[in-house]
Amino acid sequence: MAPLLGGVPHGAALVGPGSEVLAFDTGRSADHGWGPRVLVFVAEGDVAEVEARVAGGLPGRFGGFPTVFSYRGAERRGVEVWEWGAWLRGRLGFDPREGVSALDWLSVPWQRLAEVTQGEVFHDDLGELTGVREVLKWYPDDVWRYVLACQWRRIAQEEPFPGRCGEVGDERGSAVAGARLVREVMRLVLLLRRRYPPYGKWLGSALARVPGSAELAEALGAALGARSWREREAGLSLAYSRAAALQNRLMLAERLDEGVRAFHDRPFMVIGGDRFARALLGSVADPVVRALPVAGCVDQVVDSVEVLDDPVVARAVTAAALGRAAAA
Repeated sequence: MAPLLGGVPHGAALVGPGSEVLAFDTGRSADHGWGPRVLVFVAEGDVAEVEARVAGGLPGRFGGFPTVFSYRGAERRGVEVWEWGAWLRGRLGFDPREGVSALDWLSVPWQRLAEVTQGEVFHDDLGELTGVREVLKWYPDDVWRYVLACQWRRIAQEEPFPGRCGEVGDERGSAVAGARLVREVMRLVLLLRRRYPPYGKWLGSALARVPGSAELAEALGAALGARSWREREAGLSLAYSRAAALQNRLMLAERLDEGVRAFHDRPFMVIGGDRFARALLGSVADPVVRALPVAGCVDQVVDSVEVLDDPVVARAVTAAALGRAAAA
């Protein structure tokens, strides 16, 4: 690429959508929209010139692969030329170089934060790629505590359901409730490990890369494979306790008992996720974050792909969920 740019200051990286950005690609990934790709970032005044150079000078093949390939029914050039701010606003809904508010942090899906902060950087003589990735590599501590608290709250809201469904003979409903909780624990542990959880297809793959996840995976596997609600509850209980122990080791909030207990006077064992949520929220110092309702980031508010794939809609939904406090 460098000869085509003729000395124009630029950044070049493999970021944005695509399983290869997060290193989850396999041979199967090559069956659609596949080819050598790179995004080139230049100043706004250089975009047209560099695009023309790329269009006129890009070889038809590179490394044995075509450099123009079909993607969703349209032809796509593997080299995309962007002004950095325009690309950031299109992917995130804001430009982090202008500052990052609490609403900014909470309105961007985890998948997109991962797509910007991971992937390989090949060149960056402008320094902007490196600077933005450094800013976005992880939440500020108080935002992190808030998101973790909201994740524990999601567990608290449903943790007695597998037992309650099983008690009335609804093992199918218990299995569904249990699987939902498995997903929430997986996301919680990734967040505790300072990893942005990817979207559903790669959630298990991401957890498998986390150091020390084998025992947790065993507990979650037992919950998913259980044939009775009591077995399911046992697997979930072990997973909850391991997540609680991890949080205690990180010293993000006051240390809490890691054991499960009865759900009030009912015979269902729960960790009491609200205990951990309250402890985390109590350790938040930022007044803006402290004022937020316990709703969470956009991934915790909504599952709709139509929302998560549109930064404008994602921001509006998040702002509505957080209310007036989000504007602070």
